[in-house]
Amino acid sequence: MLKKKRAERNRTITLSKDDISVYLKNIIELKSYKSIEEITNKTICQDIFSAAEFLPDCFVDLLFIDPPYNLNRKFNSVHFKEKTVEEYSNWIESFLIKLKHILKPTASIYFCGDWYTSISIPFILQKHFIVRNRITWEREKGRGSKKNWKNSSEDIWFCTMSDNYVFNVDNVKLNRRVIAPYKDNNGNPKDWKKSELGDFRLTHPSNIWTDISIPFWSMPENTDHPTQKPEKLLAKLILASTNEGEFVFDPFLGSGTTSVTAKKLNRIYSGIEIDNYYACLTEKRLDLVETNKKIQGYDDGIFWERNSLKYR
Repeated sequence: MLKKKRAERNRTITLSKDDISVYLKNIIELKSYKSIEEITNKTICQDIFSAAEFLPDCFVDLLFIDPPYNLNRKFNSVHFKEKTVEEYSNWIESFLIKLKHILKPTASIYFCGDWYTSISIPFILQKHFIVRNRITWEREKGRGSKKNWKNSSEDIWFCTMSDNYVFNVDNVKLNRRVIAPYKDNNGNPKDWKKSELGDFRLTHPSNIWTDISIPFWSMPENTDHPTQKPEKLLAKLILASTNEGEFVFDPFLGSGTTSVTAKKLNRIYSGIEIDNYYACLTEKRLDLVETNKKIQGYDDGIFWERNSLKYR
């Protein structure tokens, strides 16, 4: 990956040649069947189709799938080529079939897509899982189109293997700023709290998320991966659909946000990434967790709205 000239206060995580030589020793490749212990807290560097058959059965509590969207896109050494809707649907199903054996009967699945790939996704998912909801989150970044509406949202399809699954609603409530601070007959706040930061109410999570900040150059979680997901987004899914000590798996790991967030939240993790630079970047970020477990926008067990005073 070419070196970029960075601004003085740029906090983007990068790799030196020495970093790469160190972290290459940490990543693994699966050439035979592995036990759960052998892949626990490991980064697997290879193609998903060659790795999936060697993964153990029934070990995953949460499967987070963020595949390349159906666009022509370069991911460092890997190029994804746009397909027809039918071809993309077939590609999705081809790797889902290979991954199903790793899921516990109580597992949850989250599958990412943009507006166009969502044409394909739910029809495939419903063949294999129980589709329960579609989360739409605001991805506000970059300039808009001059001849179309700006694309500033993405979808995450929520599925489960069965009707027996984890959903910790109290762990993912959002602190929303109160616009109309009603009081009871005694003049006390009604369902809200006053603080130095303003008036906030703890609200149930919905399937519309407007509180996510896309990683950018001044954020310590930022990398050069072109489609990096924010740690706060993964934190919501992990806290909702797993308990501490349970296993989170990501077959399109990218720069490692899923593993990093799982580690910060005391979950077990593993994932597959085909590009060795991004696999090494994942390992460096996992090292950094040892000295910094903070997740921007999540503090003391509470999620805060984007641009709340505390997180500007």
